Amino acid sequence: MLSRTAENLYWMARYMERAESTARLLTMGQRMAILPGAHHRDEWRSVVRATGAESKFPEGKQVSETDVVSYLMLDIDNPSSIRSCLIKARSNAKSARTMLTQDMWEALNDGWRKLDSYDVAEARQQLPALIDWVKTRVMTFRGAADSGQLRNEGHDFLRAGSALERAQMTLRLLDVKYYVLLPETEVIGGNRDHYQWTSVLHALSGSRAYHHVYGGTYTPWQITDFLMLNRLFPRSVAYCYDQLAYRLNRLAGWHDARSQCHDTVESMVADLEQLDSGDIFRIGLHETVQTGLARTNQLGAEIAQAYHFG
Repeated sequence: MLSRTAENLYWMARYMERAESTARLLTMGQRMAILPGAHHRDEWRSVVRATGAESKFPEGKQVSETDVVSYLMLDIDNPSSIRSCLIKARSNAKSARTMLTQDMWEALNDGWRKLDSYDVAEARQQLPALIDWVKTRVMTFRGAADSGQLRNEGHDFLRAGSALERAQMTLRLLDVKYYVLLPETEVIGGNRDHYQWTSVLHALSGSRAYHHVYGGTYTPWQITDFLMLNRLFPRSVAYCYDQLAYRLNRLAGWHDARSQCHDTVESMVADLEQLDSGDIFRIGLHETVQTGLARTNQLGAEIAQAYHFG
């Protein structure tokens, strides 16, 4: 496979996953912002901080839902906005058209300019519906790939890109929780804290799966362990790392060559396997999340180098 085609498939998956993950981040921010006192805690700032875009919002000025919807959903100049991600994913798909099934192409192509017709006021008014539309588009694309695409190296690049992006967003969602609690660590375990932690599960569609594992007990430690270490939940960091290791190992077989990215991902998997229940809070949630983000960024750079992405 040409490196250019592999890169298009890899980044197409990343952009689609990023669009969905950003929509989920908006859902969590909206749920947290309706809590009593949210205005004074500036909880929308924690959302933009988790995306790495805090520098776009001056310190000392309240970040509003309007600001966040404008920047994270509609801003064409923000390369990570939902609108930009959908446009870039379609562009990548056009360049790798022969590697896609008809259903995959239609899922990408259908309504890809929908957000062009919205201004911020309209987007805020219809935010839940727009978030559902984004999630449905991405899940339709993912289902089309799972049900119809050949299980060749193109599929492995697609799934590797998706797994890397998903791991990063789960880590970022956990970082939102850290920043929300940072000024008021004494409230851990309170009613608002409980609602915020369950909002993280809701944003990742993990509420029912968590209940199946832990029953009706909700604690910050268990939720963090579930989202970081559970190898059966498809949005956990451990599951994503396992998928990355599996896909990169298959790519090593296709190309009959290993590189630094293969050693890095094996180390990432092994390090998580060594953590026991409660270890993440004992080590420090923020420290663990920041280490995870740094290592996924490193892995992304090594994948690009190994397969000669531009």
